[in-house]
Amino acid sequence: MREIIQEIVGTVLFFVLFFGIGFILNMLIKTTWMPTWLYVIIVLPLGVWYFWKPDLSLLSFLGVFLLPFAAGIGGALTSGWAIKSLRKNGYRMF
Repeated sequence: MREIIQEIVGTVLFFVLFFGIGFILNMLIKTTWMPTWLYVIIVLPLGVWYFWKPDLSLLSFLGVFLLPFAAGIGGALTSGWAIKSLRKNGYRMF
């Protein structure tokens, strides 16, 4: 039971963390989809490299880390979509 709660909390934290980082990067650098590409190119390989243990099979690794990694990419994509819609609605700051 404790592991399921940790998985849910970790998934929500990954989404919020990468949404916030992506939103701030989009405001500062003014590129819409760069945080998503940075997540795919840098964060995913580093996460797999750091968390992979020799005794884990691919199926057990994906079972544990698929939801947080998917939530992270979802947060990065949502931040790009939010910035794009804010720019479309006339907010010049973004």
